[in-house]
Amino acid sequence: MATEILMPALSPTMEEGTLSKWLKKEGDEVKSGDIIAEIETDKATMEFEAVDEGVLGKILIPEGTSGVKVNTPIAVLVEEGESVDATPAPKAEAPKAEAAKEAPKAEAAPAAVAAPKADGKRIFASPLARRIAAEKGLDLTAVKGSGPHGRIVKSDVEAAQAAPKAAPAAAAAPAPAAAPAAAAPQGMSAATVAKMYEGRAYEEVTLDGMRRTIAARLTEAKQTIPHFYLRREVKLDALLAFRADLNKKLAARGVKLSVNDFIIKACALALQQVPDANAVWAGDRILKMKASDVAVAVAIEGGLFTPVLQDAESKSLSKLSAQMKDLAKRARDRKLAPHEYQGGSFAISNLGMFGIDSFDAVINPPHGAILAVGAGVKKPVVGADDQIEVATVMSMTLSVDHRVIDGALGAELLAAIVENLENPLAMLA
Repeated sequence: MATEILMPALSPTMEEGTLSKWLKKEGDEVKSGDIIAEIETDKATMEFEAVDEGVLGKILIPEGTSGVKVNTPIAVLVEEGESVDATPAPKAEAPKAEAAKEAPKAEAAPAAVAAPKADGKRIFASPLARRIAAEKGLDLTAVKGSGPHGRIVKSDVEAAQAAPKAAPAAAAAPAPAAAPAAAAPQGMSAATVAKMYEGRAYEEVTLDGMRRTIAARLTEAKQTIPHFYLRREVKLDALLAFRADLNKKLAARGVKLSVNDFIIKACALALQQVPDANAVWAGDRILKMKASDVAVAVAIEGGLFTPVLQDAESKSLSKLSAQMKDLAKRARDRKLAPHEYQGGSFAISNLGMFGIDSFDAVINPPHGAILAVGAGVKKPVVGADDQIEVATVMSMTLSVDHRVIDGALGAELLAAIVENLENPLAMLA
């Protein structure tokens, strides 16, 4: 029986991708877990593992093809001895409206199409898993999937015990029609803008997946998140002296700490000191996080990543430094896995190395806040004895989601960050 291999969703936000490279060719044997292709998402190039077994009968989407929608058939897997000529042609994608009206039956569903559960949710299972489940009399609603994104695969149904199928749920009463949402304001169309510059020389740059995603998420952030901004300056002289001393002692181990490493640690500890601010917005509720998972913006060609340092409050400065260097390098190579750049409750964006004194950063949803860090510059300040002295001062702006963090709470969080940076030795206690 021929099985369609569908374009996978390799991250929760992926809608389409580029089929960069086939690692198997037509006629090759495929086993569950084999890497069969490399797929470029909006963030990274990732390996695609087979979840079914058989022979790669036909490649439907050639390598190098971009804009391949999730769940589009990309190849056909046949069973041992089955004729390659018998592979089915790819099915045309059904309009979304029609697909919503009538869901396919479980026995006829292709690889990534899900059958409906009794509670209206959907079951994702491979065709081979469905066939084995039907033979064993298994109810797939009772089987937990171990494949990508919880998909039920062959080994899951082989290990499961037969159980009676769940009775279909009674039809629910139709919900009242929701009032139409107000249309979001739209910018000028490409044609309108191009007409304004008719006769002027310009180069048109087509947006890649990453740039489109950044544009969509930042537009969403500024339109839906009620930002407010808190600003503080921090004296860096004690931190710079402490860092220089530490780096001398760590030089034999090949460790060199950056100011950014101290900022990450200071923010992670501040989120523990002000736990109500360690939170994210979840649509109709707030999730208060236990650990300090801090995201750090990393600029790459054509965009940026925000890799997440999990449990940053419990890691040493040297460990944070090594982990950050590794994540930044792999971010620039677009080799991060989704779990390495998704999540977190708080982010840091540092443009100090580019000479920027201060700026306001846009919150990365669902984070509750983001810290914008400027350059450390020497300024005249009034000392403890009311005398004018020169100090290295760094400006910071905390962008806050007012749904998650109120003004006083945000001020308390920023004060804790400043206290940690101005007393760096205490961060090691």
